[in-house]
Amino acid sequence: MTSRLLLLAALAACIDAARADGTDGKTLFAQNCAACHQSGGKGIPGAFPALAGNAFVQGTPSDVATVLLKGRGGMPDFSASLDDGEIAQVLTYVRSSWGNGAAPVTEQDVGNTRAALGVAPATHSRSSNKH
Repeated sequence: MTSRLLLLAALAACIDAARADGTDGKTLFAQNCAACHQSGGKGIPGAFPALAGNAFVQGTPSDVATVLLKGRGGMPDFSASLDDGEIAQVLTYVRSSWGNGAAPVTEQDVGNTRAALGVAPATHSRSSNKH
């Protein structure tokens, strides 16, 4: 019983630490995506697509992860600045916000996509995402 309580306390501490570090999907979206796609996911017509109600972002996890790993059109890639877990968190947030109802994206989904594309692991370099 005591070991279970210690395990639960450790897990809670990890979750709290992740939240304090701003590593949840909403915070990562605000830091990396909201300037273009807007905090409400509406985008800017003619410049940046809306993510709210967007069928593509609610589609196949590997297709959506590819956009963050390789970029698309004028959108930069985030392959070096966000690791697989962070990309999964951002995508899960987008896929479950503003009326979107798609399944979560896992770190393994993103890792498999990264490997299939031959994209190097993240270095967390903020200057590498071509902003």
